[in-house]
Amino acid sequence: MSVAPKQARLAEVIRGYGSALVCYSGGIDSLLVLKVATDVLGPRAIGMTAVTPSLPRSEREAARRFALAIGADHREVDSHELERPGYVSNGPDRCFHCKSELYTIAHEMAARWGVSVICNGTNLDDLGDYRPGLIAAKEARVRSPLLEAELTKADVREVAEALGLEAFDKPASACLSSRIPYGTRVTPERLSQIEQVETVLHSLGFPQVRVRAHGDIARIEVTLDALSRLAQPEFREPVLAAGLAAGFRAVTLDLAGYRSGNLNEALGQRRLPVVDVSRN
Repeated sequence: MSVAPKQARLAEVIRGYGSALVCYSGGIDSLLVLKVATDVLGPRAIGMTAVTPSLPRSEREAARRFALAIGADHREVDSHELERPGYVSNGPDRCFHCKSELYTIAHEMAARWGVSVICNGTNLDDLGDYRPGLIAAKEARVRSPLLEAELTKADVREVAEALGLEAFDKPASACLSSRIPYGTRVTPERLSQIEQVETVLHSLGFPQVRVRAHGDIARIEVTLDALSRLAQPEFREPVLAAGLAAGFRAVTLDLAGYRSGNLNEALGQRRLPVVDVSRN
């Protein structure tokens, strides 16, 4: 199937909203939604980024740059997820509390800015993993245009490339809190530790990384093809120094490599059911 019908379906869905506040993180999914919303709704489309200690500064800067490039109305608001006990305690439903905060803010801003529909960047592939944030979206009556247009992650990248978006092949990202094992409290200090080490890894040319914080031990994940390179002294030594400077006692390299959402593996049979949000 060519990219044109997929792009047209997405545009049709978003045009039907009349106006839209896009919960925009700077990732390729929400960027595509914001791009199409800006194209078809003009000034009736607003991209909102929630600023929080769990959002890496590099991602915030990228979100600004991408939004500027597409001429979007991009606004930043402060999020107070760290004031929510359910978020800080970091149970398996942490993302529910995070997204509940996001969508509470979004509803307040939508009312203030005169926008009728709140939407996010959830795509079809997101339905296959444990994502309690989808429950929050359903409860908050948030629309998911990529779902409504039946676009997968591959479709998103294809349409984004056709539209000339710089970030069409941007690696998947996630909030810094996702690096902390369930049951370990989320604190600004832990988030800062993780960000410091990941920043150094990115600067050394490792785009797809996760620094998992297990107490005072940092467990680094990179893609399998990058394992041997990171083990070389010219990369290993500055990363080790960064980890120690950030306050970790030890810095380890996970030989299994990068796996998105691998901390969910610890949930085992305790996983909550996957929620069907395709019919909000």
